Amino acid sequence: MRLLIVTQTVDKNDPVLGFFHGWLREFSKYFERITVICLKEGKHELPHSVKVFSLGKESGASRLKYVTRFYGYIWTMRNDYDAVLVHMNQEYVLLGGKLWWLLGKPVYLWRNHYAGGLLTDIAAFWCRKVFCTSKYSYTAKYRKTVLMPVGIDTSVFKPLPVLRKPRSILSLGRIAPSKHVEVLLEALGILKEKDVRVDADIYGDPLLEDAGYKKLLAKRTKELHLDIRFHAGVPNAKTPELYSAHEIFVNCSRSGMYDKTIFEAATSGALVVASSRDFQELAGERFGFSGEPSELAEKIGSLLSAAESERQAIRKRLAELSKEHSLEALGRRLVEAIR
Repeated sequence: MRLLIVTQTVDKNDPVLGFFHGWLREFSKYFERITVICLKEGKHELPHSVKVFSLGKESGASRLKYVTRFYGYIWTMRNDYDAVLVHMNQEYVLLGGKLWWLLGKPVYLWRNHYAGGLLTDIAAFWCRKVFCTSKYSYTAKYRKTVLMPVGIDTSVFKPLPVLRKPRSILSLGRIAPSKHVEVLLEALGILKEKDVRVDADIYGDPLLEDAGYKKLLAKRTKELHLDIRFHAGVPNAKTPELYSAHEIFVNCSRSGMYDKTIFEAATSGALVVASSRDFQELAGERFGFSGEPSELAEKIGSLLSAAESERQAIRKRLAELSKEHSLEALGRRLVEAIR
């Protein structure tokens, strides 16, 4: 079977979407050929059976060129693929859904986010199936929806032989209001008032429209007199070392997103506290919080005060629970659903 994948970025060094490079390598094991149309193309090392075509964002192409190239690709290569998987961006289904229907190409949409609306519903209408990882995702409501593993490469994300800094906390991911990094800042402020010492690092970059949000975070950090180190985003391949170097990983994203970083951290040996209800239901209440800073502060404090033997047992359990979300498991489930 031959598959067309439409996605945002194919770039192994992208701080946010670099993981998809590994996904393409895994998916290539199950398909005779994979054709990829991406908005932006960067560095990649993929099997010969995977061909990448860019809409031209890396060269500064206009929106009109994006659309023109998109229709050109899906039409001229219509005999090179049997099915279509659109990753994350429903806009491509809205643009190409009717044409693919006329061509007899079944369309599958991967969309995992708490937000959605009429356009999401219209995109889903053109799809044979919709994939998401969270049962709190907007797209989880459709009868045609199939819940999928998060897709973590456990051969890459594992404890590395680096020093795990005592009492260290890590937040990693795109800096955006939907990630609620401010909740972590407030929780660290509460811990500071209680004289609970922590060593915190926050990695990530904002999109242009979220630059103001990052400035607000920096301002609030000064107001709370917090000693937090803010770092730029790093390539996905460099994150295992960061997870392995910190004791606790915190994710404040709303339920429905189920960030991959939660399981990347867990398989790398970090203790995880997340506001995701999916993760709380999987791992237990001790590792989840409702979104309130006071509750997050309490959960962090509890893990920091745990004995090392208890922390080791927790690491082992979280890593075991994360196996069901491996990239290998995702590859098998995806090909079963499409075929």
